[in-house]
Amino acid sequence: MKDNKVQQFIEKIKSLEKGEKLDLSSDEDLSIAVMNLISIEEHLFFSGGKTGKTKYFDLLHQIREMRKNLLKMLIKDYEGEVWCISKHLLAASMRLMEVATKAQTKGDNKKAEELFKKSYDLYNLFWGLNLGMVEKSEIKTVGNGLKPFLTNNETSADNVIDYGKNNFFGKISGTIGKILDCCKE
Repeated sequence: MKDNKVQQFIEKIKSLEKGEKLDLSSDEDLSIAVMNLISIEEHLFFSGGKTGKTKYFDLLHQIREMRKNLLKMLIKDYEGEVWCISKHLLAASMRLMEVATKAQTKGDNKKAEELFKKSYDLYNLFWGLNLGMVEKSEIKTVGNGLKPFLTNNETSADNVIDYGKNNFFGKISGTIGKILDCCKE
């Protein structure tokens, strides 16, 4: 069933590409911009809190409005809490990426690699959710990490995805990795 869902998604993308130009590279760039705006919101919050200056909160509001408008360009059709899930997937992906780069700078490459993979998984989950490949009802939190579509017989070592395996996260990351190519002009 999972393989059928991945195949249906690939066919959907191919049909879109035939009918009209599908420019996900611009959307990918926009998603990174939104991630950075979320980070700016966080920094303005902490700057306001640390300094007691309300000008930071005023600026935070302006940045938040910009982020909301840009996010609407990415999330076209949503129900329930998909909007918030999407925003938090992007925010968590960005934060894990930053923690991974700090671990890498400190020479802890193993920890950095694990965090980069988790960041990439969350980023791909954002796209899977917003391109209709993953349904909100199918995302389950298990243990200390996200493991969508895992049955009782499937496992994941410490929530680190081995992209060489045939599990769903590996397939979604591989599929979305092929679709999202920021180098396409």
